[in-house]
Amino acid sequence: MRNVLITLGVIGLLVFLVFQWAVGINNNIIEKEGVALGQWANVESSYQRRSDLIPNLVATVKGYAAHEKETLEGVIKARSEATKTTIDPANITEEQMAKFQQAQQGLSGALSRLLVTVERYPDLKANQNFLELQSQLEGTENRINVERNRYNELAAAYKIYITKFPTSIIANFINKKELPLYKAAEGSDVAPTVAF
Repeated sequence: MRNVLITLGVIGLLVFLVFQWAVGINNNIIEKEGVALGQWANVESSYQRRSDLIPNLVATVKGYAAHEKETLEGVIKARSEATKTTIDPANITEEQMAKFQQAQQGLSGALSRLLVTVERYPDLKANQNFLELQSQLEGTENRINVERNRYNELAAAYKIYITKFPTSIIANFINKKELPLYKAAEGSDVAPTVAF
């Protein structure tokens, strides 16, 4: 009888230890995923900041370059498309990420065309409001890049963590998948040709 109790005690202790180990891994998975998704919120916040600057930029340019209607409308339309495209952080997928990136690239292209148009208006380029908005937009673009890179670092670390053995057993059991990475736009690996 004593041997049976000792055996049951050892088995119970082993079950308890395995349970504690699994709970610890589960909590680490949830924490790492939460940190990565929190960083994704920072990416979206940076894009929102850029989107918030655009109406003021367009209004400032409109006062100087009213006949650039097509360019201004293109920026407004691209901003609208970019703000419509959102990602559910709890269920982020490669397809959602690609659609989000495409909308943001459309807005970036429209902004580039607007800033090229501005070159034709020396008075506008000297306008203090425009210069301040342009500076804020530049800073925001840099912040977007920093936030995307940080998200990618955290999402990659999360992927490594949940795919390593034995953590992968728990990750599969609780149905945790890797987070998609923010990728460069197609063709961005080719340097543009600049001719003067």
